[in-house]
Amino acid sequence: MGSTKYAIGIDYGTESGRALLADISTGEEIAVHVTPYAHGVMTEKLPGSGTKLGHEWALQHPQDYLDVLYRSVPEVIRRSGIDPADVVGIGVDFTSCTILPVDAQGMPLCFDPALAGDPHSWVKLWKHHAAQEEADAINAHAARAGQTFLARYGGKLSSEWMLPKLWQVLREAPELYARADRFMEAADWVPFMMTGEFVRSSCAAGYKALWHKEDGYPAGSFFAELDPGLADVFETKLRGTIVPLGTKVGRLTAEMAERMGLRPGIAVAAGIVDAHAGVPGCGVVTPGRLVMAMGTSTCHLLLSDEELLVEGICGVVADGIVPGFYGYEAGQPAVGDIFAWYVDRAVPAYVREEAAAEGISVHEWLERRAAGFEPGENGLLALDWWNGNRSVLDDSDLSGLIVGLTLQTKPEEIYRALIEATAFGTRRIIDAFQDGGIQVTELVACGGLPQRNRMLMQIYADVTGREIRIAASSQTPALGSAIYGAVAAGAAEGGYDSVPEAASHMARLKEETYKPIPAHVAAYDRLYAEYRKLHDYFGRGGNDVMRTLREMKRK
Repeated sequence: MGSTKYAIGIDYGTESGRALLADISTGEEIAVHVTPYAHGVMTEKLPGSGTKLGHEWALQHPQDYLDVLYRSVPEVIRRSGIDPADVVGIGVDFTSCTILPVDAQGMPLCFDPALAGDPHSWVKLWKHHAAQEEADAINAHAARAGQTFLARYGGKLSSEWMLPKLWQVLREAPELYARADRFMEAADWVPFMMTGEFVRSSCAAGYKALWHKEDGYPAGSFFAELDPGLADVFETKLRGTIVPLGTKVGRLTAEMAERMGLRPGIAVAAGIVDAHAGVPGCGVVTPGRLVMAMGTSTCHLLLSDEELLVEGICGVVADGIVPGFYGYEAGQPAVGDIFAWYVDRAVPAYVREEAAAEGISVHEWLERRAAGFEPGENGLLALDWWNGNRSVLDDSDLSGLIVGLTLQTKPEEIYRALIEATAFGTRRIIDAFQDGGIQVTELVACGGLPQRNRMLMQIYADVTGREIRIAASSQTPALGSAIYGAVAAGAAEGGYDSVPEAASHMARLKEETYKPIPAHVAAYDRLYAEYRKLHDYFGRGGNDVMRTLREMKRK
């Protein structure tokens, strides 16, 4: 066997999955391969039967997840030319909450031809929002009953989470619900398929299924009052040992090793939510450093020694990101999506023409011109609620707003105002953490946006008044998963015995940082004060015009 050892991180996104092969001594990313999902996201009808899907459904085919293992893993081995015997561990991250009903052997119910015509037999993707009615009912009942568990999740369950989705199956397809031996997070199902071991990770169980390390799950009596069929849901449909991240759930079976081009017996780590895997992927393993996973949306992740109730967070879970710490999650449901909306739907034709003539993208055309403004010079202020507000208001009925438009307003001024608005949204989240007793000393950014938009990152540094460091890797979830794979192997098998130790070798930040410019900080402090006034006026009942407009549109 060679002296260099490797780990594989498998990152499952919304449209595709990727495998990353990393050198565990340096973190060098040796090879990456992406497998697009053949069935994509199913929102209108099922494959084969053609059964039509309802409003806001989003399903996937579990075979697509297996195909990532069968195609991308052998391909990174082939491209790298390494000896497969030198791979010591495998880790998996997944969009969440993405769930599937399985039989007693762990096979998805949609694999059974007799059940494949029922939409509830398939994978419900994270963005399946058809369980909103169930989520609303759980939230209302919890408020009436004075339940405390919701305080750990900002006061509300999302329709994306396990219990609303599971209850939707019970209500709409009770026979199929009965047929399901259990419901699994896709992040737990893929490691099961590799090892044959049923294990649930503390990450998905804690953030998406209401599990608490000390208190366990909420009392079944609470759910029985909603629906008698849910009385024993945690003991039956959600049963399974819950383990901290970095735990070895089992070893790669001979059958799967042959399909994946690896040796049998490799350690497989407990699965993790995709954004959360990016935290050790950025090298963040201690409190005080807020990781911003920035893309179409932004997920804000923070470690702490304490469990405190912070306004508007999406969850706080012991061992939820790095074992030994409480992991906090907050988020903005649209960031890059807002900029994309503006470019795709609202930019004048002359901007496209000039960008094409200059041989650059519309985004780059706007950024070059927007970068020339001083803070406040564009005369605009926006609320970043194009896709509602997650943290801290947790209200999907809120919508976007731009104040200060005149007949002289230019596209690049609007573009800058939209970027500033998302930065103000992040600062509002930082304020919530600070007000809740959790210090935020430094920001670390990962994802697509920080890698390519310098103006955006400088604005974030100026608005938040904090230095920002950027992950060296453009694949931080996959790298984080590889780190957990190396920890699952342990030092005895060529890996590491802790996440901090593995991250110290495998994760890096870029040398260059973004430091706040004092004059800009002062100007943005003034603008942010106005943002807070608008935020509370439209978001806390001062004026419900956004909700009124949405209701009128629905009718």
